[in-house]
Amino acid sequence: MLFTDLKAKAAHLLRGESAEEQAHRFLINKGLKPVCRNYRCKQGELDLIMTDQKTLVIIEVRYRKTDQYGSALESVTRAKQSRIIAATHSYLSSQKTDRPIRFDVVALSGNGKIEWIQNAF
Repeated sequence: MLFTDLKAKAAHLLRGESAEEQAHRFLINKGLKPVCRNYRCKQGELDLIMTDQKTLVIIEVRYRKTDQYGSALESVTRAKQSRIIAATHSYLSSQKTDRPIRFDVVALSGNGKIEWIQNAF
C-alpha cells in the first residue's frame, strides 16, 4: 500500500485545524506572541500557548458550525476546563516560568464570528 492510498484527514479534523489557524492569526494580530501549538500529554491537549506581554496565556480554541446544539463557548465545560488545567500543570512541569498564567477561550462560529474571552476560567 502506498502512502497516496491512505485516507485523507476527516473533515471535522480539517475544520478544527482551520479554526485553530484562524484563532492563531487573530491573536497574533491582537499582539500575542506564539510559544507552542498543540501541546499533548496524557492529561489532554493545549491548543495554543502564547504570551500577552508578561502573561503566559493558555488558549482553548472551539469551533461550532451552528449554535443549534450549543455555542462554541458553551462547549468548554467544567470537565474540559479541568483537563486543560491538568495539561497546563504537565506543560509547566517541563517549562518552568515565573509568568502569571491566564486561561482564554477563542470561540469561532460557522458565520465567521470570533469571540475572544480573556480570563475565561
